[in-house]
Amino acid sequence: MTDPCSLHSETMLALDAARERIAAALQPVAGAEKVTLKHALGRVLAVPVRSRLDMPHDRNAAVDGYAFNSRDIDTAHAFSLCLAGVSWAGKPFSGRLKAGECIRIFTGAVVPIEADSVVMQEYVSVDGDQIVLPADVPARRFVREVGEDVERGEILCGAGKKLTAIELGLLAAAGIYDVAVHRPVRIAFFSTGDELTGIGQPLTPGKIHDSNRYLLGGLLTDPCHRAVDLGVIGDDRRQLEDALSQAALNHDVIITTGGASVGEADLITQVLGRLGDVHIWKIAMKPGKPLAFGKIGKAFFFGLPGNPVSVAVTFQQIVEPALRRLAGQEPVSPLRFKATLTAPLKKEPGRLEFQRGILTQNAGGEFYVASVRGQGSHMLGAMSQSNCYIILPADCGGVSANEQVWVEPFRTAL
Repeated sequence: MTDPCSLHSETMLALDAARERIAAALQPVAGAEKVTLKHALGRVLAVPVRSRLDMPHDRNAAVDGYAFNSRDIDTAHAFSLCLAGVSWAGKPFSGRLKAGECIRIFTGAVVPIEADSVVMQEYVSVDGDQIVLPADVPARRFVREVGEDVERGEILCGAGKKLTAIELGLLAAAGIYDVAVHRPVRIAFFSTGDELTGIGQPLTPGKIHDSNRYLLGGLLTDPCHRAVDLGVIGDDRRQLEDALSQAALNHDVIITTGGASVGEADLITQVLGRLGDVHIWKIAMKPGKPLAFGKIGKAFFFGLPGNPVSVAVTFQQIVEPALRRLAGQEPVSPLRFKATLTAPLKKEPGRLEFQRGILTQNAGGEFYVASVRGQGSHMLGAMSQSNCYIILPADCGGVSANEQVWVEPFRTAL
C-alpha cells in the first residue's frame, strides 16, 4: 500500500487526516509566565482562573427608580410610600427601611436588605416626600441578586482560553490582577528561491518580489507568537542547511515558503530529509497541495508552497490550528454556513477546494456568494477582493447557480 506520507507517493492525504497527524505530534510548549491583565489580551491561560468573590458582590438595582418592600403592600391598587433616603452607586443608603417607606435608588446602587423590588422612575409620581406608585406595579423586579452572574469559587476562564477584551473585563470585575499564561511560541520564517527580489528593488527578467514574507508576517501577528523574519534564502544547499539548523536551536517552529515539492530545484526537501523527519508532502486540497511537515531537532517544520494564495490557504487551514495547539489554546472551529451560489462554479473532482468568493447578505438575512474572477494560486489581487472561502468537497464536480454551498468568511463584518 502506498504511504501518503512518503516523499514520492502519488497518493494524496485528506486535509482532515493531515490535521489529525500533525495534531498528534504536537504538545503545548513548556513554560508559563505571569502577566498583568493590561498585557494579557490575546494570551492563552495556562491554568484556570476562579472568582474570588460573588458577582454581583452586593444586591443592587438594575434601573434608576425607587426601592421598596412589596411583601406588606397590595400592589393590585395604587399606593404611596414615604421617601426615606437615597442609595447612590458607591454610596449606599445607611438607614433601615421601614414598612411604608421607599428610597430613591440609582442603577448599580446597593438595594437595602429590607427591599425586594425596584420600580422604574418613569412609573411613579412625586408629591413632596410621598412617592405614588400605580396599580399593578411589577413586584420583585429589577434587583440583581448576589452571585447571580458568577458565584465565588466558580471558574471564570478555563485553561486554554484565549483572552479577549470580554474576558479581561470579566477578570477585572472579579478583582483579578494578573494571570498565568502559556509562554509565546517562538517562530522563525523565511522565503526560499533565487527568483525572489526584495521590495523596493528593480525587477530583472525572471525575478519576482518576495510577497510571502509580508503575507506570513501578517498572518503570524498574534500575542501568542514571537515571530522572527529571517529574510530570503537562495537555492543554495549549504545556506539552507545553515539557516534551518540555526533556526532550530532557539525556535519552536520554522516556517518556509517555496520548495515544498519534489522537483530537482526544490533543495529544501532534500535538506530537510537530512536534517530531520518529513511527514507529509501531498494534501488533497486546492490550492496548497504540496506541504512539508517535520521536525529539526526540537523545532517543528512547516514547508509551505511558493504561490502566495497557497501560502495563505495552507497556513490558515493547517499551520494555524497547529500553532494554536502549541500555544495551549483550546480547539476552535472556523465559522462555516450555507449560502446560495449566484453563478455556476467549475471544479474537477479529486481535491477539496477553497475557492475565493464574495459573500453578501440581503435585507431578509439570506446569504449569497459568488466566486471572484481569477482563482489562480498566484492571484493575490483576486484574493484581496474576496471576503470568504467557498468550500467545495473533494468529490464535487461543479456546482450550478442557486445551489447551496458552504462558505467560510474571512471576518464577521461583510
